[in-house]
Amino acid sequence: MTVTSRPSRSGPSVDADREIRQQFAAEIAVERIRLLYQGSRTPTLFMLLCGLACAVLLWDQRQGLWLSAWLLGLVLLAVLRLIQVAAFNMAPPVRQANPLWRRMFMLGAAASGLVLATGAIVLVPADVFVQQATVFGLIAAAILSASVAYAVSLPAFLSFALPCLLPSMGYLLLAPHEMLRGWGLLAAILLAALMVVAWQINRLVQRSLLQRFHNQALIQHLERAKAQADDLNLELAREVEQRRRAEGELRQAHDELERRVELRTRELAVTGHALSESEERLALALEASELGLWDWNLETDEVHHSHLKEIFGIEPEVVKGVLSHLKPRLHPDDLPALRRALVEHMKGLSDGYRIEYRVRHADGRWVWVEDRGRAVERDSTGKVLRMLGTRRDISHWKNREEEQRLSAMVFEAASEGIVILDAEYRVLMVNRAYSAVTGYRLEDVQGRRVAELTGNRELLRQYQAIHVELENSGHWQGELMDTRKNGELYPQWLQLNVVRDRQGRVSHVVAFFADLTARREAEERLRYLSHYDELTGLANRVLFMERLHEAGQRARQSGRSLALLHIDLDRFKLLNDSLGHEIADQLLRQMSRRLLQAVPEADTVARLSGDEFAVLLDSYTSLSALARTASRLLAKLRVPMNIGGHELVVSASMGISLLPENAREISTLISQAGMAVQHAKHLGGNTFQFFTDNLQACTVERLQLESQLRKGIELGQLEVFYQPKLSLADDSINSAEALVRWRRPELGLVPPSEFIGLAEETGLISQIGEFVLRTACQQAREWQRQGLADLRVSVNVSVHQLRNGNLVRLIRQVLDETGLPPRLLELELTENQLLDNVESVIAIFHQLRELGVKLAIDDFGTGYSSLSYLKRFPVDYVKIDQTFIRDLSVGGEDAAITRAIIAMAHSLGLKVVAEGVETQEQMDFLKAQHCDEIQGYLISRPVEMDVFVNLLKEQAAALCQ
Repeated sequence: MTVTSRPSRSGPSVDADREIRQQFAAEIAVERIRLLYQGSRTPTLFMLLCGLACAVLLWDQRQGLWLSAWLLGLVLLAVLRLIQVAAFNMAPPVRQANPLWRRMFMLGAAASGLVLATGAIVLVPADVFVQQATVFGLIAAAILSASVAYAVSLPAFLSFALPCLLPSMGYLLLAPHEMLRGWGLLAAILLAALMVVAWQINRLVQRSLLQRFHNQALIQHLERAKAQADDLNLELAREVEQRRRAEGELRQAHDELERRVELRTRELAVTGHALSESEERLALALEASELGLWDWNLETDEVHHSHLKEIFGIEPEVVKGVLSHLKPRLHPDDLPALRRALVEHMKGLSDGYRIEYRVRHADGRWVWVEDRGRAVERDSTGKVLRMLGTRRDISHWKNREEEQRLSAMVFEAASEGIVILDAEYRVLMVNRAYSAVTGYRLEDVQGRRVAELTGNRELLRQYQAIHVELENSGHWQGELMDTRKNGELYPQWLQLNVVRDRQGRVSHVVAFFADLTARREAEERLRYLSHYDELTGLANRVLFMERLHEAGQRARQSGRSLALLHIDLDRFKLLNDSLGHEIADQLLRQMSRRLLQAVPEADTVARLSGDEFAVLLDSYTSLSALARTASRLLAKLRVPMNIGGHELVVSASMGISLLPENAREISTLISQAGMAVQHAKHLGGNTFQFFTDNLQACTVERLQLESQLRKGIELGQLEVFYQPKLSLADDSINSAEALVRWRRPELGLVPPSEFIGLAEETGLISQIGEFVLRTACQQAREWQRQGLADLRVSVNVSVHQLRNGNLVRLIRQVLDETGLPPRLLELELTENQLLDNVESVIAIFHQLRELGVKLAIDDFGTGYSSLSYLKRFPVDYVKIDQTFIRDLSVGGEDAAITRAIIAMAHSLGLKVVAEGVETQEQMDFLKAQHCDEIQGYLISRPVEMDVFVNLLKEQAAALCQ
C-alpha cells in the first residue's frame, strides 16, 4: 500500500492557490472578451438604425455634405464592427485568448464613441428644440445600448463612454445657447448614471463569472477525485485478487499437507499392522481353501488365479486379464480407490497394497473382496512388470460390521433410555437418552451396580422382587419411582429382559425405561382442563353439569329448592370486536373474580361459553333474598374497571330458574334459565328476570316467528315499498326511501316493528338488507329506462352488514349487475350505527364515496351527536329524526334544535332531509329554514311500487302542463 503525504499549507499549497487565482483571472479576462463580442452585435445594429433615423430627421440642403460624410463613416464603422465580431466567433478558443482582440475591440468602441460625439456636436441645430430632443434621444439610446453591453468590462465601457460623452458634453456646456448648455448638463448626468450602471453590471458579471468558474473548478476537482477513487478501487481490486490467489495457494498447500499427513498415517498404519500381516502370511497356508491367489503380468495383462469360482462365481478360464475381464466387474464407486492404491504401490510409496472393493458376482449380487498384493518384478527404470497377491470374500464380515454400526446407531438414537447390565447387574453401557433423563454419564455409572445408584429404600426392596421375577420368567416391566443424579424423584416405566448365552446362562440384562414426568403432567393438565376453564379458572360446562345433577339429587332427597342463575354479559361481542381478544380475556378474568367474591355462598360458579356464566345456589331462604343476591351480583359486575388503559363499564343480563318450582328435570331448568336471560336482554340488559310460564309462551312465539320469517324469506314473501321525498327547492319528487314489508298469506302485511328487531337479533337482517338493495336498484334502473325520472333511491344499512366486511363489495356487485349509476343510490345509517365503530365506518364510507354512492345519516339528533365525528364522516345528507318535527311550534325547543341542525349541516356542506312531516305548518317552517327535502305522510305514506309509479307519472304530467 502506498502512503501519500499531504503537502503543508506553507509550501506547495500557497503556490497552487496562486496558480489557480491566476488561471481564474486569465479565464475571466477571456470570458469578458467573449461576452463583449457576443453582446456588441445588437448595440452596433441599434447604433446604425439610430444614425439612419438621425439622418432622416436632419436631412436638408445646408448640411447634406456633413450629414452624408457622418452617415458614411457610421455605416463603415458598423460594418467593420460586424466583420470583427464574425471573425472573433470563427476563431478557435485558443486564438480568442489573444490580447489583440481586446485592443481591437476597445479601438472600435472608441471610434464608435467619437462618431456619435461628432454627430451630436456638428449636426444638431442649435435653435430647433424638437430636432435637438429627437436626435439627442436617439444618440442617447444608442449610447445606453452600447454602454450596457460594454459594461461587462470597465476598460471597454470607458473606451466608448469617455470619447462619446466628454467631447459632446464639453461642447454643449460651453455653447452660447442656454438650451445647449442644458443638454450638456443632461449629458453629464447621463455619464454619471452610466458610470454607476456600468459599475453595478461589471460587479455582477464579475461575481457570476467567479461563481461559474469556481463551480467548474469544483466539478473538475470532483472528476479528478473520482478518477483517483477509480484508480484506488482498481488497485484495491488487484490487491484483493492477489490476496485471493495467495489464499488459494495457501489452501492448496494445506490440502497437500493433509494428503501427506494422511499418507504418513497410512504408512504408520502399515507399520503398525506389520505384525498382523506377518501372522496373516502365516495363516495363508492354513486358509488356502478360502484365499484366492493371483499372479498378474502387467506387460501382457495375463492373470493366473485360484478360487475364482468360489469368490466370483465364474470359471477361471473365462477370466484371462485383469483390465479386460475383471475391471468391468468392479463397482464404479470403488474403482478410484483401487486405482489409487495400485498407483501408490507401483510408484514405490507403499511396501504392498491392501484394498477392499466390491465385485459383481455371477448371480448379480455385489461381493466384498479383500485384495492384497505386492510388486515382485521391476525393470531397470523401476516400472512394475509383475505382481503377486491374494484375495478373499469378506462379505459376511462387512454385513456384520454394518449390523453392528446400525445397532450402535439405534442404541444411541433411541428416545428411551437403554442400559446394558452384566450378570451381576453392573452397568456396562448406557445411551444418550439415559444420561439426558437421569443426569448420569457413562463414566459415572460404568462398573457400578444398579442398587448403588439409588438411596430409595422402597426402590431397593422392589429391586429384590424384580431380580426374583427375572430369574423365573426372564423379563419384567412396571412403573417405578427412581432418583435422578440431583436427587429429584421422577416416575419411570421400566422394562427388563434377560439375555442368555449358548449354554443358557445369564450373560446380560437389557433395561429399557421412559421418563413419565411429562405424561403425568399432561394427564394432570388434561384432568384439570376437562373440568375447569383455562382462562378464568372457573368450573367448565362439564363440571357444572356434574355438580348440577348432584345438587338436583340432593334437592330431591332433602326437599330443598335449587336456584340456577344464568348470566350473559351485555354487548360483549362489540367489546371483543372493537378492543381485541386480549382486552376481552382480561375482562372475563376480572368478571370471574367478581362473581366468586359476590356470591361466596354459591355451590358452583362456572363459565359455560364465551361470555356466559352460571351460578348454582343449592339453598336460599326466599325469593326476595334471591332477588337481593341477584341485584348485588349485577351491581358488583357493573362497577367500572380499568383494563389496558380503557375504563370499561360492563353490565350483565341474568335469568333465574328454580327447581322444583319451575322445573323437575335438569335439562328443563337450564333451558328455562336461558329463556329468562334472553328476556332480560330484550328489556335492555343490566337486569334479571325470573322464569315464568308467560315468558315461556313469549319465547315460543318468538321462535315460531323467527322460523316463519326464515321461511318467508325463502318463499319470497318480502316486498319493497317506496316513500317519496319532496325537494323543497322546486316541489318535485326527486328521491324515495326503499322500505321492506312482509306480506304473510294468512295475516297480510306484518308491521316492521314486529320482525325487524327479530331479524337484527338472528342475523336475518343481512339477507333482508341485500334483498332490499337489489330490488331498489333494479327498480330505479327500470324507472330510468322508462324515462320517468332519474330518481335517487335510499336504502337502509344495518349494523350487521357493516360488521360483515363485505358491504362495499356487495354494493359494487349490485351496481354492476343492475347498471344503476352510483349517484342514484343513497345509503342510510343511523347515528348510533356510525358511532358503534367509528374508524371502521369511516374507512367503509370513504370506499363508498369513491364508488360515487350518496351517504346519509338517519335519525340524526337521537344519538351522541359529536361534531368532531360528523366532520370526519364523508356523508352527503343528514336526516332529522321525526321526534324533532312533531312539535315545531314557534319558540319551542324542537324548533330551535331543528333550526340549529339545518344551519350546522349547511355550514358543513351537507343537505338536510326532515322525516315525519305530516302538516302544512311543519312543511312551511322547514321551507322557511331552507331545509332541502322532506319526507312524511303529508307527501305520501310508504306505498307499493305500482302506486309510486303513478305518483311519478302524475308529477311528469304536471310538469308537461
